[in-house]
Amino acid sequence: MTLALKGEALSADEKAFFRDCDPWGFTLFARNVDRPRQVRALTESLRDALGRDVPVFIDQEGGRVQRLRAPNWRNAPPAARFGELWDREPELALEAVRINHQLIAHELRSVGIDADFAPCADIRVEGAHDVIGDRALHSTPDAVAAMASAALEGLLHQGVLGVIKHLPGHGRAGADSHLELPIVDADEETLTATDFAAFRGIKSALMAMTAHVVYPAIDADDCATCSSEVIARIIRGHIEFDGLLMSDDLSMKALAGSMRERTQRAIGASCDMVIHCNGDMAEMIEIANAAPRLDHRALERADAALAARKAPEGFDPQAGLEALARLFAEAGLDAP
Repeated sequence: MTLALKGEALSADEKAFFRDCDPWGFTLFARNVDRPRQVRALTESLRDALGRDVPVFIDQEGGRVQRLRAPNWRNAPPAARFGELWDREPELALEAVRINHQLIAHELRSVGIDADFAPCADIRVEGAHDVIGDRALHSTPDAVAAMASAALEGLLHQGVLGVIKHLPGHGRAGADSHLELPIVDADEETLTATDFAAFRGIKSALMAMTAHVVYPAIDADDCATCSSEVIARIIRGHIEFDGLLMSDDLSMKALAGSMRERTQRAIGASCDMVIHCNGDMAEMIEIANAAPRLDHRALERADAALAARKAPEGFDPQAGLEALARLFAEAGLDAP
């Protein structure tokens, strides 16, 4: 399991709880962030509490979804800007995505964060809820797969692991799964050719996050996170994703039941790991009591992801910013 905390510093109760339940990883949110020195101290304290180099995650996509923001960090552009570049010059777009994610990862590693819940590989669909919207790289699966793969390369270049999301596709949902359960009524043929194809085209991902979305053409009863049919036949089968499969946040309103029940349903459906994000201690205790220790194939996948972590390669962020601006200018677009 991957858990979170309430504030900008680890409390005594949180430290004792985390030491006892030994989560696999942690996720930071805006509530945990003030200044670089504070974030660095926080990530060090989380690792000290567990006595190991535990992975620390954050949502740092760019655009609307980034927890580290100005004035202390760069406000990265939304994914859709790279889709605009792709429509003019695909090769320039791939290089721009790669550099953008090197810049993101460089900032993350500087404060001790080594995993990013990015890129978002959902396709953009006209008329869908804007919960994805400009977070999507493009509306065509080939473009999304290519740019998402470049994003993973850019992150790893600077020592950060990426997590593709939201399998098998949230882009055409008509509702925000943070607030309610979306139901996508597209037929399987359409989904296979679009939403699923974007993820199938990404071959380098070591970790992925599920969607709290129901696809009646596959499973009319359960959302992907809790559906053994979606996970086995679509995510592990058709998409061929064999990395560490993490649930989206169990505290989102798309899910029903207690935290214990949500954990059991997600693990029972073959998610390797659950994520809980709001830092509520009572909820985390429920999850800790329900989530099994990683073992067998789930442990192998988790170990493989961690084994891919590496020291950042040489990178000049100012040169990266200048290169990014040149790539957009070359295509006749304003710099992001």
